[in-house]
Amino acid sequence: MAQPDEPHPPVVPSCPLPSKTCDVVPTERPRSCCGMALAGLRTAKYHLPEWHRRNAGVCFEAYTTGEQAERGRGEAKHLMKHAAASAQRAQGYSKATLGQRLQDLQFWRVELQKEIMELDAETNLLVAQKLRLERALDATEVPYSVVIDNLECRERRQPPDLVIDEVEKQLMKEADLIRDIRDLLKRTIIQAATQIRSNRIQKENCELDWSDKVETYNIDDKCIGYCTDSTDVQFHPSSVKFEENASTPKSWAQFSHDNISRAEQEKLASVQLRSLINNIIHDASEDLRMQRAAVSEAFDSHCRELDDAKLRLENHLKQILKDIGDEEANIENLKKAIRDKEAFLKVAQTRLYDRSSRPNVELCRDEPQFRLVNEVEGLTVFLEALKRKLMESEQNLKNLEETRMKLEKEIAVKANSIFIDRQKCMGYRVRYPVDLEVASYQQ
Repeated sequence: MAQPDEPHPPVVPSCPLPSKTCDVVPTERPRSCCGMALAGLRTAKYHLPEWHRRNAGVCFEAYTTGEQAERGRGEAKHLMKHAAASAQRAQGYSKATLGQRLQDLQFWRVELQKEIMELDAETNLLVAQKLRLERALDATEVPYSVVIDNLECRERRQPPDLVIDEVEKQLMKEADLIRDIRDLLKRTIIQAATQIRSNRIQKENCELDWSDKVETYNIDDKCIGYCTDSTDVQFHPSSVKFEENASTPKSWAQFSHDNISRAEQEKLASVQLRSLINNIIHDASEDLRMQRAAVSEAFDSHCRELDDAKLRLENHLKQILKDIGDEEANIENLKKAIRDKEAFLKVAQTRLYDRSSRPNVELCRDEPQFRLVNEVEGLTVFLEALKRKLMESEQNLKNLEETRMKLEKEIAVKANSIFIDRQKCMGYRVRYPVDLEVASYQQ
């Protein structure tokens, strides 16, 4: 606080005391020779007028000296009164400015303390969010291991089921999604750690400023309590100067203002980062949930397709087994028919053979001979036809057996695929976390 101009004491010009010169009147008496003898005695004495003048001069000097001393005492009294009033006013003004300074210090101290507490609370909230990120990152390990295990299990499928089907595509998509989420969570954890470090650095700056304010407040509060009756005051002539590194009131207030402003900026950045973390965890959880549902739907659909294919193959296998049985019975019937026809052929050929032994003219091409020849030829044709049919039936049986083996192999492949997808993969996916967002809150 600026002090008003104090009145200066009146200046009394000094005036020199009047000097009095005593003139000695020379004697007019004639000198005698006898007077020379007494000259040594008369020279040390004054004449009566000289004595009077001398007394008058001493009295005048005493009067002027006393008057000057009285005037000096008046001036001193006035100066002491003025100095006392001026000192009292100066001390009052100093005390008032110290009081105002204490109010300013208290204001900034309260503001800094409030900012420190808010920044500390915000830092604790951000630390909690960073812990959520770390837990969410840990929670992604199980889904990722489940996906990798599913992919590795499905590699053990047998051809022709070893195909890049919809389940394979969804699993690859899920693996890529989890890798992207893990990378995002790791980057966000680094960002949160950086922001926490910035918050703590700014909090430390505010605490240092607050500590300086508290120390200064105590010093000024102690100074405002000093008075002329204080016993712990003493002279410090060297203190009446300004330090070269001393701040101005403007720079002093600006320093605390800048600390609070930077703390507000860090706090705002921390709040925005916490909101971003919430959104990241929520979006990642939703993406994983939707992709998990898509994979489960693909598994269910593929398992239904495998069941249908396996059922159709089993139905075909039943029909093939029936056909194999029928074909085997047909082959047995053909063989029996061939044996029967061969018996007839033997009879006919034996008859012809025996009739070829007829003597002379009895060896005649009679009607029985022609009938026997026709019978043999007919039986031969039927036997050849039956044998061809037997060969065809045996080939058909062979084809049916091959088809049966193929069907049984395909059914085994489908059963293996169903076991892998339903028992191995879908059974292992039960360990999949229910919700990533919920897992981030769990201890």
